[in-house]
Amino acid sequence: MRIQTLLNVCHPLKSFVYGRCRLTLRGGRLVLVAVIRPRKNGKVLCSVCGRAGRCYDHLDTREFDFVPLWNIPVRLEYPMRRVHCPDCGVRVERVPWADGKSHTTKAFELFLAQWARKLSWKETAASFGTCWDTVYRSVKAVVAYGLAHRNLDGIEAIGVDEIQYGKGHQYLTVVYQLDAGIRRLIYVGKERTAKTLLRFFFELGKERTALLKFICSDMWAPYLKVIHKKAPQALNILDRFHIVSHLTQAVNQVRVDEVRKLKDRGYDETVLKHTKYCFLKNPENLTEKQQTKLDDVLEYDLKSVRAYLLKESFQLFWDYDSPYWAEWYLDKWCNRAMRSRLEPIKKFVKTLRAHQPLIMNWFKAKKGYSSGIVEGLNRKVNLVTRKAFGFRSYEVLKIALFHTMGALPEPESPHRFCG
Repeated sequence: MRIQTLLNVCHPLKSFVYGRCRLTLRGGRLVLVAVIRPRKNGKVLCSVCGRAGRCYDHLDTREFDFVPLWNIPVRLEYPMRRVHCPDCGVRVERVPWADGKSHTTKAFELFLAQWARKLSWKETAASFGTCWDTVYRSVKAVVAYGLAHRNLDGIEAIGVDEIQYGKGHQYLTVVYQLDAGIRRLIYVGKERTAKTLLRFFFELGKERTALLKFICSDMWAPYLKVIHKKAPQALNILDRFHIVSHLTQAVNQVRVDEVRKLKDRGYDETVLKHTKYCFLKNPENLTEKQQTKLDDVLEYDLKSVRAYLLKESFQLFWDYDSPYWAEWYLDKWCNRAMRSRLEPIKKFVKTLRAHQPLIMNWFKAKKGYSSGIVEGLNRKVNLVTRKAFGFRSYEVLKIALFHTMGALPEPESPHRFCG
């Protein structure tokens, strides 16, 4: 079987045919070069408007990177023509295997982009004999196509959160679709400000925004303000993940303050040594050593013990199914916590009461949506940046996130080169 036959099967070209193929030695490595010729009856298309015109002249021969064959780099060789377009004047012709001035074929871009989901961009480049920039441009082209052709209709549930992506206070605002059957990244914005989230609702549009039923978020005030303004019909859900996180921080602060006071007064503070995770972990997640330490500490009359018992009793709040009885229990727990004389716990109670209606929305949504899903997706964001050994540019990170988590449609290809 000839190489031309294989190319025609896996990468057919309309109005063009494959000519002779040759092996050449470049830089001590074999390279397979396949010549492309235009069909005699083929039309010459303008690269701007796509209209057919007459051939004006020929440019120098150009080579395009193609998918490697048997670990041998493949180049497609073709002398580009210029077309005299009635509307656009003299332009370089449009060819089906590449866009613009790119020296990489669309097939190779898709091939690299698919492997870039499995490997780091650097590893992808090394595996297929190209450079990091080529992999980046390939992923960028595939993501641009996906963003232009994705469908955002019918979204009913979204999750909003912020993630830190660089040293200092460098944050991204991310929005995920949380509907049953599809969970994907639909927006990435720089910084965690009200303007950033407003930009998302502007891009989503008024009609799609009006269809939103559930929005999961944390207690970041700018987000809450924008959500209330732009999607008042949606249930804004503050779920147990963020609430419990604030409670565990309060419990740990009680422990830290008590250790310091015991030390200042000359008491034995070692009783609370190595107890941080004994207090913060759920009982079922404790190791045998931590459980033994916790049992010993609970014998003492300490503020930290009172804070821990309040934390454990608060877990019962999430077991309720009825919003009415859940709110009844929450009020009872808050009154009891305010009498504890533990300032970090009292501060937490004030936060609870300030956001109580939004917390109760979790029960009104029948526990079907939570920011725990969002946090799980955020871990994937961390994996993306870690796999790439970090991104110094916001734009590159945005492309990488959409490529991995956006569930974007890919350009059509006559042949799938990898699974």
